[in-house]
Amino acid sequence: MKTLIAQGAEARLFLEDNEILKNRFKKLYRIKEIDEKLRGSRTRREAKILQKLEAIDFPAPKLIKNDEKENLVIEKIHGKLVKDVLEKSDYKKLCSEIGQKIGVLHNNSIIHGDLTTSNMILNKKIYFIDFGLSFFSEKAEDRAVDLHLLMEGLESKHYRVWEGCFKCAIDAYRKEAKKSQETLKRLGIVEKRGRYRAKKGS
Repeated sequence: MKTLIAQGAEARLFLEDNEILKNRFKKLYRIKEIDEKLRGSRTRREAKILQKLEAIDFPAPKLIKNDEKENLVIEKIHGKLVKDVLEKSDYKKLCSEIGQKIGVLHNNSIIHGDLTTSNMILNKKIYFIDFGLSFFSEKAEDRAVDLHLLMEGLESKHYRVWEGCFKCAIDAYRKEAKKSQETLKRLGIVEKRGRYRAKKGS
């Protein structure tokens, strides 16, 4: 029996027999052919990312089935969301692990696209989930934006400890990521751009 467990703008998640079915549902406001093409390409891209993650033994859900149109069946990861345990745990240790794992992703040209503690599960180690916005890229800008999203997520959800969290994550990232110097230099530019937009909008 399928049970709806989450719904976002692009997809619904169902739990069935300890597996997750991710369905990218039709968007009626789109032209039918464009909608089918978009959903298919995003489904195939996410499947490729998950296959790559399994190949490098990265802690993430394993891909079980892919219809290459709108459905993915993936492994359910058990544990607690990092957002719910970060401030009750050794947050510096957890954030160091997060930074190290982001470095591994970037070393393999994978941009997560939605790096928040809501998309991380703790079960002895941290697993990254929800690669629906992920893509392959070699660009420093994309890696920097990935890190900036992490910073914004920490500041928003863990405002009491976010600065210490982000510092630990960046320190670990610097050690792990092969192009960390280039990426962190670009991150400074991305942060300034973000502050400028915030100031302009206020």
